Amino acid sequence: MRWLAVLLLMALPAAAQQQASSASGASIRVLDKVSGETTDIRIGRGQTKLFGRLRIVLGDCRFPTRDPNSDAYGWLEIYDQVNTNTVFSGWMVASSPALNALDHPRYDVWLLRCSSE
Repeated sequence: MRWLAVLLLMALPAAAQQQASSASGASIRVLDKVSGETTDIRIGRGQTKLFGRLRIVLGDCRFPTRDPNSDAYGWLEIYDQVNTNTVFSGWMVASSPALNALDHPRYDVWLLRCSSE
């Protein structure tokens, strides 16, 4: 785990130099672990979408300005409406969904890409 932190620190100066642009929306994929079905959801920045017992809010979706098809990352807040708990709040990276993942017994959620919603 320590080596991961060292790699991230080494990459920080290069990442800090890249300009990022905000998109007006994002595409998100949700997996229902019980049924095995996946659903793609388009959501606009600041919007709330309901899926099953989840309430998903997109705060922002950013992508490298010089390469819009490159790695996107988005700020998501996800609430479980049954427990009224926040089950996720943070940045998700499209290319590395396990880096900061939703931990929920029934659903997996990951960011696919930024889009113009």
